[in-house]
Amino acid sequence: MLGSLILVWTCIFFVFLLIRIQRPRNFPPGPLPLPLFGNLLHVNMANPLKDFERGWLSFERYGNIFSLYTGSRPAVFLNSFEVIKEALVMKAQDFSGRPQDFMINHLSENKGVVLADYGPHWKDHQRFALMTLRNFGLGKQSMEERILEEISHLVADLDKNAGGTVNPQNVFHNVASNVISLVLFGSCFDYNDEFLQQYIQLITEISKIINGPWIMKCETLPLLRILPLPFKTAFDYAKKLKNMNLSLISEHKSTRLPGEPRDFIDCYLDELDNRKNDGSTFSEEQLVMYILDLHFAGTDTTSNTLLTAFLYLITHPEIQTKCQKEIDEVLEGKDHASYEDRHNMPYTLAVIHEVQRVANTNKFEPFLLGQGTVIITNLTTILKEEGQWKFPHEFNPDNFLNEQGQFEKPEAFIPFSTGPRVCLGEGLARMELFLIMVTLLRRFQFAWPDDAGEPDYTPVYGVTLTPKPYRMHIRRRERVKQ
Repeated sequence: MLGSLILVWTCIFFVFLLIRIQRPRNFPPGPLPLPLFGNLLHVNMANPLKDFERGWLSFERYGNIFSLYTGSRPAVFLNSFEVIKEALVMKAQDFSGRPQDFMINHLSENKGVVLADYGPHWKDHQRFALMTLRNFGLGKQSMEERILEEISHLVADLDKNAGGTVNPQNVFHNVASNVISLVLFGSCFDYNDEFLQQYIQLITEISKIINGPWIMKCETLPLLRILPLPFKTAFDYAKKLKNMNLSLISEHKSTRLPGEPRDFIDCYLDELDNRKNDGSTFSEEQLVMYILDLHFAGTDTTSNTLLTAFLYLITHPEIQTKCQKEIDEVLEGKDHASYEDRHNMPYTLAVIHEVQRVANTNKFEPFLLGQGTVIITNLTTILKEEGQWKFPHEFNPDNFLNEQGQFEKPEAFIPFSTGPRVCLGEGLARMELFLIMVTLLRRFQFAWPDDAGEPDYTPVYGVTLTPKPYRMHIRRRERVKQ
């Protein structure tokens, strides 16, 4: 009996030696990976951020650079501003690729611009997107007017609920979706429009799935991907979204006038006409994912930042009041806010930036380096890094104000990332956040409902971080001079 046990354990030992994961020489430190599983069992799959924020995987234990394994695949985490700046700015060419074998790449078919690998294809489409967005007013007064028009519908919608409570999640998702829809589709939707609601719902469900525990298991053990597991639903949802985009493209093809583009889709179709015989990477299949990329990027981060903003404003009424005082003084006699007004609102601007810092919607950003090593920039750490912020672990607008009370942005403020992969819609998002928050704070008073219990600031982990669902009480402010 004893001999049999010794034989069994000897076999297990030799199997372990055969399949164990060996760290390359000079590889960053990290927890010991297990055979097959890597560090899967070391990480909280429901919310990995708990392990990275002052947890056992934090830089306090392993330093500014450490490693984990998803199965046998190594991943290196960068956890300080100086290290990330060196990677994404000083060595931008080396740190601009994207991993191409994640589940999310299979959903996107490696198309679009957000997840596409760095190279001629990505550069071509990135350049086209930047040029087209600028042509349609990104950062210009024409875009400001479009945003203000959409905000007027938002104000009317909120006005109907004055004196009661509202679910801000639906409110902010709708307005952010409509702003980017104006650019992409040339039109916006009624907030109750079935197409809009289905589009947002499908994106929301896919976001939940691709950040669920099954996806992390499948990244670690790719053989699981062939099984009919719950995550397969994401592919059905993605197919529906692609079909919705195809219907929009077909509608544009039947109504457009070549050379007279109304929106992003028309511009892309014009580009297709111009590149028919040059072996271009432009195609209708590419456009389908392009639209989805830009719509998601233009909706999810902005709406989640607004949700975070009003969660903190209604639970910090003194900050809300101070913003409103500044807004009233600057906008006295004006019909509406202008983006240029931000230069005269240092405190409000500081609050908006502080919201972006604590919202931290883009927590991790993956890059590909060398032979299969994934590099992950931990933006969460940077936005709360000791030494970079006056108050790194609390919500405090003073993080963006100097001793004279003027707005001052620290270098470590990079919620939109940095380098070649910086967010395409950064300018649009900044304009939206300012105009929406200033307009709403001028018109309404927002408060935490008396019967809502204690607020919970713990975010829900997903593709982007979002606050837990909450409701807010809304009432009209005393009429200001206009």
